Amino acid sequence: MNTDRLQMSSPASSITQAAAGALIAAVHTAAARIGFAAAVAVTDAGGHPKAFDRADAAPFLTAEVALDKAWTAASFHIPTHTWNDYLANARVAPLAGHPRLMAVGGGYPIIDNGRCVGGLGISGGSYEQDQQAAEQALTALGFEVPAH
Repeated sequence: MNTDRLQMSSPASSITQAAAGALIAAVHTAAARIGFAAAVAVTDAGGHPKAFDRADAAPFLTAEVALDKAWTAASFHIPTHTWNDYLANARVAPLAGHPRLMAVGGGYPIIDNGRCVGGLGISGGSYEQDQQAAEQALTALGFEVPAH
């Protein structure tokens, strides 16, 4: 086998720590404008935590939910609210039993120049509020917002 032509690895894109922190700040700004206290999680492209913050008034369960939303969004590069339609399919429904899969709005893949560089998860408001804060924060920082 000729290894001169065989690509042995691929470059991995990941959100920077600075961008993760800026996303968290943008989410808290959006959440305050919308009217809720949020927990915000940012993962790298592999779903590993990159940055996290929970507002003082956000319930403790929001921390775990935000992390799982970010992980779910990064894992398949789709927003978490789209999972409800997927799980309605009997052939996909068994995935609902996965302990980290979060089929609730508020999780988005972080897309930069067409590549998923991480996941964003927000918890603390209704699923609509979490989604709205995510979309506002992603847009404010120039990240792509995936079509619903």
